[in-house]
Amino acid sequence: MKFPVAVKMSNTSLKTTGEWRSINWRKLERRVYKLQKRIYQASARGDVKTYRRLQKTLMNSWSARALAVRRVTQDNCGKKTAGVDGVKSLTPQQRLTLVNKLKLGSKVNPTRRVWIPKPGKDEKRPLSIPTMKDRALQALVLIALEPEWEARFEPNSYGFRTGRSCHDAIEAIFNCIRYKPKFVLDADISKCFDKINHKALLRKLNTSPTTRHQIRAWLKAGVMDNKQLFPTSEGTPQGGTISPLLANIAGRLFGRKSIVASQLP
Repeated sequence: MKFPVAVKMSNTSLKTTGEWRSINWRKLERRVYKLQKRIYQASARGDVKTYRRLQKTLMNSWSARALAVRRVTQDNCGKKTAGVDGVKSLTPQQRLTLVNKLKLGSKVNPTRRVWIPKPGKDEKRPLSIPTMKDRALQALVLIALEPEWEARFEPNSYGFRTGRSCHDAIEAIFNCIRYKPKFVLDADISKCFDKINHKALLRKLNTSPTTRHQIRAWLKAGVMDNKQLFPTSEGTPQGGTISPLLANIAGRLFGRKSIVASQLP
């Protein structure tokens, strides 16, 4: 016969759990979206002063910080993957604490190297997993920078972009060739994430000094592999929340012809 086991919880734990679960996420999303929309519009018309001011406001807002923490600790598929600190999950109390601690200029930890097999191949590709705190801070910076760059990216760019997928690219190709025969070139940029030049990327990013220093710290944080620390002099960490955006920004360093030509035999 099994007897129920009483679990003792402190009033503080119950309070913070209730606070986290009672957050009106729709309201927070609307607030953040309004600011993102204004950043997008300012970037589209080239008003640098306005969108930088709005980005600062957004990254300092409690709504954006809470959404960043929620995205990393609850929504993301890799939420259970630990960094070098070994933290795999956070309690509601720890999430609220992390929201209040998110601030640019924080100390950066090195990423943890994880090797995963490539589909249909014997090779493995490296993933660099930041800590939970660094992932949350990257998500916060991503919330602020993404609308600025979405206003600048080419309309026919589909990789690593919010609300776009390979099906959109297939549709665009179909609409381009349906009336007139054309060649479609399929090219793969070898080690795209691993060979990005840090100086060129930060120069192209051209953001505020505080944000620039924070992103540079992530790029230079190093990687732990088999308990050994290796420096990262180039590339962006595959596994970082902000890495796809940085890769797209780096892709705009080169002309479309030069990228294609470099892959031809």
